[in-house]
Amino acid sequence: MADIASLGDLRGKRVLVRSDLNVPLDGTTITDDGRVRASVPTISRLAEAGARVIVCAHLGRPKGAPEERYSLRPVVARLAELLGRPVTFAEDTVGESARAAVEAMADGDVVLLENLRFNPGETAKADEDRAEFADALAGLADAYVSDGFGVVHRKQASVYDVATRLPSAMGGLVHDEVEVLRALTEHPERPYAVVLGGAKVADKLAVIDNLMGTADRLLIGGGMVFTFLAAQGHEIGKSLFDADSVQACAGYLERAEREGVELVLPVDIVVGTEFSADTPTETVPADAIPADAMGLDIGPESARLYAAKLADARTVFWNGPMGAFEMAPFAAGTAAVAQALVDATASGALTVVGGGDSAAAVRQLGFADDQFGHISTGGGASLEYLEGKELPGIAILTKEH
Repeated sequence: MADIASLGDLRGKRVLVRSDLNVPLDGTTITDDGRVRASVPTISRLAEAGARVIVCAHLGRPKGAPEERYSLRPVVARLAELLGRPVTFAEDTVGESARAAVEAMADGDVVLLENLRFNPGETAKADEDRAEFADALAGLADAYVSDGFGVVHRKQASVYDVATRLPSAMGGLVHDEVEVLRALTEHPERPYAVVLGGAKVADKLAVIDNLMGTADRLLIGGGMVFTFLAAQGHEIGKSLFDADSVQACAGYLERAEREGVELVLPVDIVVGTEFSADTPTETVPADAIPADAMGLDIGPESARLYAAKLADARTVFWNGPMGAFEMAPFAAGTAAVAQALVDATASGALTVVGGGDSAAAVRQLGFADDQFGHISTGGGASLEYLEGKELPGIAILTKEH
């Protein structure tokens, strides 16, 4: 698979880089700059090689037209600070401002284009509907580097179509992500433990299905726990629940037992009467949630159980928090799993935090990125890879054009 070196001497060449700068914002303030920091090495490498670096990215989910709250403008100053060089901001993506900014570039300069998704052609489903935008985007550059792992599972103009129009290569971030995912799926060192949390069990069913044949242990937390508990016939009160997935969860419980995979559920739950940091809380057995309460975190006994199940693991993948970690009373379960991964990393295990809410959680809870083996920038892309799906943004880089 072609890397940046395959593009040859880049001095004076215009290189379009698809980065992932989809950061959380509070107004115009970045609340977690992890994705910006992860994008810097590839951009720096290109700029230092004398390329004229044109960075494109999206933020949020605008509907194919400009929306000020989704502008990439707040990212410019932080990107420039981390790069240690100026970044010019284009007010559009392929319009007059973008063309003028690119025309004015010197070797080593960096331009950031406005949000790709302000253009309907970026996310259009049909190839022909993406073509005009892809042509315009490719027309700004001489070469293309794919470095936005968080979007490689999308067949979008800047991810897929541009790679068919320009000499293309994989950036360092995408390369590292793919290498880690291969380590998780092809020959994982054992015991191999997978921790899955988050709100929706339906989002993780295909991952559970595929990992049943690979992982030694599946530890379940977060809102998805309650559909499993319901599948066992337990009272779950007002907890998050997916009625359509009960039968599938029951099937996985049976299959795990049949195939010798440990599928671990919480033994106790922290509950409250409402989804609020101020709700009165109590810890109850997982099979005895009061009818008027909702589960909001795994309990302390479960946290100890999960830590014990991770203690001897040689490979760990974690995607999804154990509870409503944004609220202090319900953060302990997620913090315990994070600490267990830190301990496993220190003992030589490969530990992977699978992007999205998990990455935000570990940072919010005070953990540093380098305490883990790898923090992914793409939760959805990681999950689809682990489901066994082909990722369009990776596949296109390996095809002859």
